[in-house]
Amino acid sequence: MATQKFYLALDLKDDADLIAEYKELHENVWPEIKKSIQDSGIEVLDIYCTGNRLFMIIEADADFTFEMKDQADAANEKVQEWETLMWKFQQALPWAKPGQKWILMDKIFGL
Repeated sequence: MATQKFYLALDLKDDADLIAEYKELHENVWPEIKKSIQDSGIEVLDIYCTGNRLFMIIEADADFTFEMKDQADAANEKVQEWETLMWKFQQALPWAKPGQKWILMDKIFGL
């Protein structure tokens, strides 16, 4: 059972053809990518799109950390290939650090 939730944002390049291709790729995510996500302790990963803005919701087990996920991803050639391909479609948010994609969002309201 997931004990942590994270919410992240990223933009796609504002190009209808690229956005359509990005969505198509995510309908058939490579099996190695799905495995790397699951192996990291992520139990649910959903991506939502409005216009060219993406929102990702992650539900992960208590042991999950972004640092451990980043280390595993860096050592996984297939994940690196996927991430390189994704930069064709993605553009960093204006306040992102160099090379940073998904930005962790801060919760500002709850009910």
